[in-house]
Amino acid sequence: MKSRFAKFMACLLAAQFLLPGFHACTPRLPAHTSPRLAKLTKTPAEMQVGASQFRQYLPQLAQKRVGLVVNHTSRLGAAHLVDTLLSLGVKVQKVFAPEHGFRGDADAGEYLTDGRDPQTGLPIVSLYGQNKKPSPEEIQDLDAVIFDIQDVGARFYTYISTMHYVMEACAEQNKPIIVLDRPNPNGGYVDGPVREEKFSSFVGMHPIPVVHGLTVGELARMINGEGWLKGGLKCELLVVPVENYRHADQVSLPVKPSPNLPNDASVRLYPSLCLFEGTQISVGRGTFSPFQVIGAPIPGLGKFVFTPTSIPGMSKNPKYLGKECYGIDFRNRRVKAEFTLRYLLDFYHKYPEKDKFFNDYFDTLAGTDKLRQQIKAGLNESQIRQSWAEDLARYRQLREKYLLYP
Repeated sequence: MKSRFAKFMACLLAAQFLLPGFHACTPRLPAHTSPRLAKLTKTPAEMQVGASQFRQYLPQLAQKRVGLVVNHTSRLGAAHLVDTLLSLGVKVQKVFAPEHGFRGDADAGEYLTDGRDPQTGLPIVSLYGQNKKPSPEEIQDLDAVIFDIQDVGARFYTYISTMHYVMEACAEQNKPIIVLDRPNPNGGYVDGPVREEKFSSFVGMHPIPVVHGLTVGELARMINGEGWLKGGLKCELLVVPVENYRHADQVSLPVKPSPNLPNDASVRLYPSLCLFEGTQISVGRGTFSPFQVIGAPIPGLGKFVFTPTSIPGMSKNPKYLGKECYGIDFRNRRVKAEFTLRYLLDFYHKYPEKDKFFNDYFDTLAGTDKLRQQIKAGLNESQIRQSWAEDLARYRQLREKYLLYP
């Protein structure tokens, strides 16, 4: 008779054969609101995300009590990772849910409470709101923790902050963490100001640029290796890499990473347009084209007109609810993978009350107060970029130590 472990491994091999992988350069997200994406010359091979590399991590989970940090992006083909691991006999004890919740249907910044998953009966622990870090009590009954969430490569995208706190909790309680890596759709470049220490926050936990050019697995290695966890702690970390991935690959995500990033174009535009969240300009929340349209209720800002409405699951109370906003529609433009200030500078110069253009959140998002000061002083993009050059050069050198992919 086969041992329980042998049966477990037989299921593992069967699942690895049956589950489809992750594909690159195949448009999967809704295309009806997408701008034209700038084409890259390289067509990468099929990718296999870390979660599909069963041989590398399932043997380590046998007979262990496991916690999962997952959301709606934690999928293998049509199956959620939670359901897959349960079907393979893994002892999943609980789910930790980040911003937007386990199923990804909560608004940005919405307070989330603990609960229970109706499909599996598993307890769900919210890691967004008052409790951003697993408590000792929430993690002490686990033997290992798995993190598997799709990131978009921007410093202020909060899934990487959740990963930081989970790593810290694991380090404090001597629990191993396994990061199942996924490709970075903005992983082909590094750009933007590097966050200064005094602007550390949940949307900027690490001294990295706006576009950091790392997968979550590579960033986890950097966090651990540089001693960025509280007290310089280091956790027991295993990163299961993506197969057949290069940073320069054009990646089309099979599932929208959050409610207000509905397609590939919004993901590309997000690093540049998110800074508008720290201004009087709407980024299109309350429309079905968030991070693809920008504007405000001032006719001189542009010819395109949109009116934010309440959309449950995307934005219940958006900026300028019910008001006509004038600005720019990116849906018919070619979208490059780049970080640019040209839209921010253009809207600042057009805005009639410049002393009211920025709000208190801008410096937090930028990771510095210098960018706001430079814009107010009339510097152009080239001049502003020169002020980042030395910090970016140092960061690129640091980044090289932790890369898993060419």
